[in-house]
Amino acid sequence: MSDNMPEKIFLNSGEATLECAASDDKSGLPRFKMPVAYSGQPMRVNAFFTPAVVDLAGLRIPSQRVPVRLDHDSMRGIGHTTSVKINDGVLSAEGVISRDTPEAREIFSAAKNGFPWQVSVGVGIERVEKIEKGSSVTVNGRTLSGPLNIVREGVLGELSFVDWGADMTTTATVAARNKNNHKEINMPDETKNEKTGGEVVNSHANPSEKMLADEVRVADELIARQREESVAEAERIESIRKLTGSRFPELYKKALTEKWTPTFTELQVLRATRENVSVVSSKEASASLSLEAAVAQACRLPNLEKHYEPQVLDAAHRKWKGNIGLSDLLLDAARGNSGFSGRARDTRELLHAAFPTPSARLEATGSFSNVDIGGILSNIANKFLLAAFTGVEQVWRDVARIRSVRDFKTITSYRLLMGGSYERVGAGGELRHGDLAEEAFTNRADTYGMMLTITRQDIINDDLGAISDVPRQIGREAGVTFNNVFWRTFLANGAFFTGDNLLASSPLSITTLATAETRFANRVDGRGKPVPVTPAILLVPVQLRMTAEQLFRSPELRDTTANRVFLTTNTMAGRFRPAVSSHLGNSAMSGFSATSWYLLAEPSDVAVIEAAFLNGNESPTIETAAADFNVLGIQMRGYHDFGIALQDVRGGLRANA
Repeated sequence: MSDNMPEKIFLNSGEATLECAASDDKSGLPRFKMPVAYSGQPMRVNAFFTPAVVDLAGLRIPSQRVPVRLDHDSMRGIGHTTSVKINDGVLSAEGVISRDTPEAREIFSAAKNGFPWQVSVGVGIERVEKIEKGSSVTVNGRTLSGPLNIVREGVLGELSFVDWGADMTTTATVAARNKNNHKEINMPDETKNEKTGGEVVNSHANPSEKMLADEVRVADELIARQREESVAEAERIESIRKLTGSRFPELYKKALTEKWTPTFTELQVLRATRENVSVVSSKEASASLSLEAAVAQACRLPNLEKHYEPQVLDAAHRKWKGNIGLSDLLLDAARGNSGFSGRARDTRELLHAAFPTPSARLEATGSFSNVDIGGILSNIANKFLLAAFTGVEQVWRDVARIRSVRDFKTITSYRLLMGGSYERVGAGGELRHGDLAEEAFTNRADTYGMMLTITRQDIINDDLGAISDVPRQIGREAGVTFNNVFWRTFLANGAFFTGDNLLASSPLSITTLATAETRFANRVDGRGKPVPVTPAILLVPVQLRMTAEQLFRSPELRDTTANRVFLTTNTMAGRFRPAVSSHLGNSAMSGFSATSWYLLAEPSDVAVIEAAFLNGNESPTIETAAADFNVLGIQMRGYHDFGIALQDVRGGLRANA
């Protein structure tokens, strides 16, 4: 579990229905039913910025006797469940009020009076999957669209009575037992009440007991008012939710807290939308994009036209003429986001104003500014980082299979092995059965990263070059680290290339290359059948680059041994394309060799090594934020999520000189 992942979440089910009644068993304890304790649908919870949904298929229920509380407070116990079930993507439960606490008595007393209790589920989080915007996934029998957080694995910790859920239109259907006559009265089930002469009479009670009928009438009126208030509040909340949507979560929270009307909320949303526009029109670029382009121009980012539209570059040039400084950038963001009126030398105040929280930004300006300084710096930094990362040796791409993974768990790939073979079918037309076995290959992604800081001195000195220099350093270091991990894994192949997959005493030449090709073709599988894999790549250290290039490109070879000169046709010309890595023969690498070489199949066919990247991100990511309190500056952190592992030896052969 990552550091910023919550340990548990509480889901107030908007579809919950609660029933309470005196128990029919010998214990005499009041019982309750929760037909829909959790509906299986996404809900907004405090632990996540985007909606969350618990995958009930991965929800572990440790016991049928789950604690039941009031408002998730462990000190306010109510009772326990006797049955917890998951059916058709819905979590339901039944249980008894088994605790003798003030909260338990309050629950039962309120239930007698018809209070509309709802249910909230407390789930301990074990694994979360993030679904990005534009992607969809099927959970609990429903197809849902991102952005979304899916709790793929969790444990049911407790259930709670709550008085306010996600949908205020739902109320509890309550039944209680009358103390005096031990007859059941049902509230607020109106189908069991009959109106006679303007008075409400309970069909289960003694009609002669007018006092009981009056109590029922008063309770019905109270419940009716509660329903009206609940419906009105639910309609207000739903209107605000539709108006704010997912774009303005802070406005949504503020509107609920301060009891805004839908009309007032709509005015605030219109104002925020007008000031937060991020779409570049044909006439004017947004503030953030224009600032970003101005920084890119000042930092001399190559191929600017590939990164920004012409109107954006034009707007940036008209305002800054390619001379924007670091202090200009921070001052512009600070003034737009927080109304900052200080100087660039007031570093701490400047950074706090340039990097405000959304709530602080709304409080300071009355709206959400579109000057996202963190986004500007991150976007620029990622462009320089990518250029530096790809500037480091990329030979690994020629020899590795590349795959995407969704998490940091060990992944297993399988290769099916078929037993038996095609045989001539006899006159009876009977086909003989083959059999299948499998070989498994594993890999797992890890996170590699570092952090650097643009210092207070850089800001005071107005050193805009730091914005490009720091990410270049991070990008280059990411490339170096990736290559070190990749080639250390590849070179640790002493127990990998053995037997028919290893040639001894074979310095690279046309003769040994022909021998390697023959060995490649003569390998057999466990059934004694030829391995149907064709070599395509000649991987060599930089010390053998010239020999490899000659074997691939030269139509003829000249042998001048003992002063003899004659021409020989190069039968290997164009056969195996060279891949040259400086890591193979580098003495700093464990397992290095300046004379060993490899004949490999295309990695898309059979790969000897695999590179796995989290969510398919092959390049590192850089993020920017204001520094911590004890650091004066701007922090940039770069990280890269990947895993490297040897895979299928059938895809290669090693030759030692």
